[in-house]
Amino acid sequence: MKKIILLLTCGLAFCTGTAQTLPKWANQAKKAVFSVITYNKDNKILNTGNGFYIDEEGTAVSDYSLFKGADHAVIVTADGKELPVRYIMGANDLYDVIKFKTGVNKKSATLDPAVQGGKTGEQIYLLPYSTQKSVEGQTGTITKVDTISNESLYYTLNMKTTEKTVSCPIMNAEGQVIGMLQKNTEADSPESYAIGISFVKGLSISALSGTDMALNSIGIKKGLPEDESQALVYLYISSSQLNGEDYLELLNDFISRYPNNMEGYLRRASFYLSQEGRGADAEKDLEEMFNVATKKEEAHYNAAKLLYDYNLSLGEKQPYSDWNFDKALKEINEAVALAPEGLYLQLQGDIYFAMKKYPEAVTSYEAVNKTNMASASSFYSEAKAKELVKADIKEIIALMDSAVSKFNEPYGKDAVPYLYERARFRSEAGMHREAVKDYNDIYDAVLGQVGAEFYLTRVHAEMQCRMYQQAINDINKAVELEPQNVEYWLEKGGIHLRVNQLDEAVTALQKVLNLDPKNAGAYRMLGYTQIQQKKNKEGMANLEKAKELGDKVAEDLLQKYSKK
Repeated sequence: MKKIILLLTCGLAFCTGTAQTLPKWANQAKKAVFSVITYNKDNKILNTGNGFYIDEEGTAVSDYSLFKGADHAVIVTADGKELPVRYIMGANDLYDVIKFKTGVNKKSATLDPAVQGGKTGEQIYLLPYSTQKSVEGQTGTITKVDTISNESLYYTLNMKTTEKTVSCPIMNAEGQVIGMLQKNTEADSPESYAIGISFVKGLSISALSGTDMALNSIGIKKGLPEDESQALVYLYISSSQLNGEDYLELLNDFISRYPNNMEGYLRRASFYLSQEGRGADAEKDLEEMFNVATKKEEAHYNAAKLLYDYNLSLGEKQPYSDWNFDKALKEINEAVALAPEGLYLQLQGDIYFAMKKYPEAVTSYEAVNKTNMASASSFYSEAKAKELVKADIKEIIALMDSAVSKFNEPYGKDAVPYLYERARFRSEAGMHREAVKDYNDIYDAVLGQVGAEFYLTRVHAEMQCRMYQQAINDINKAVELEPQNVEYWLEKGGIHLRVNQLDEAVTALQKVLNLDPKNAGAYRMLGYTQIQQKKNKEGMANLEKAKELGDKVAEDLLQKYSKK
């Protein structure tokens, strides 16, 4: 590293032919300017450049290009001290700027961002990185001021600079930083450009920064949004984008910054439960969640929801300690006792349902549906629980009517699961035409984008209410979509036989036997159909074949028709 520092020192870039001693304030201000060294994953140097501090807490700025593709980075201060870049606080690849946090060096100075922007004709000073006691830089004037995003300023400078001064601060006569020097596209240009310090200072991490390509191209850890509510959203989004170690570090950062926010402890507890052997850590976080919670009912609900989700995910595994559904039920009962809100009652019903305590689940769901939390989902939950306690089918259908009523006609995709279930219950109750109407509404809701199984399901309802032509149309569509499906061809043969379309039935059943030569049902149906066509010899032979394959009904048919 000493060798690197020496090289950087020897290569200081001052204005060619116009190097000048800067004002007295520069000797102290220069301590805020540092060198940046970024590395790739193999710990090889990726880029070197400049940057500077803008506050006493280690907040610094530089050019984004230095950090793109970097796995980690350090800075080297004017007094030769190396400090790590801890995390990124914001970036903009369009204007090639980045803000980040470093370790803090008490000997380092900070530059005060100017409150007022620079003006055309104003004299300015370029303050370079320097390890020397005295500092020489460049002077120039502002020739043009443009306004960019968020009313920030962009300066054109009457100053010739080189690449080695990129990201150095541009100062006004009072020793305040007004901008950061940017790369010049023309090496010999007598002009240079600087982006206003307010733009760089304003860079931040937002709730949606997890999908920011500029930030994602940097391997260095990202900081949290400054706003607490945005930080929570950022945590949620990052949970599916970061690996386990990085996500845990982000959770730790959140808890460190917002120690009284119970969400941090809850989410970390959830993370620990997803890791083998970290149940005790999760338990400690739940305890801390209760300690900081201002509303105990919310804490009990959160604990119950965590335990409920955890137990659903276990499969055949055993839970940590006594963290089973019984404990989840105890927690939600505490929440309901403190505040019998619909959200809590819904979870109470879900836990009872998971425990197969269906009568109790019915009671909880009934309570939910008497609150303003009643929804299509809660009505369906009650219907399903009542189905399992064998309640009157009319009560169940009435609940599904309430569920479907939560959607407006014409129905959209959100209504489809509830229409499906109502259709099923209606069919069980013998309300086949009503069931067909639900299936038709489903078809319209998904704009006809259905599979073969849907057509077969609707066929069954259509046949029950003698909608034969509709059933034939649907079964034809099913075999068109899945021409190798034996079940669909067998169903088609049965429908044609039912409406006495014997030739069509024979064709469909022969197709079944082409696909499955040992299908006993197809032989029996084909034999019966041929007998109806007065082709007794062929029909009896096929019935015999069905009998050989173990079809008991074929055996009865053989006895019946052998007497004729």
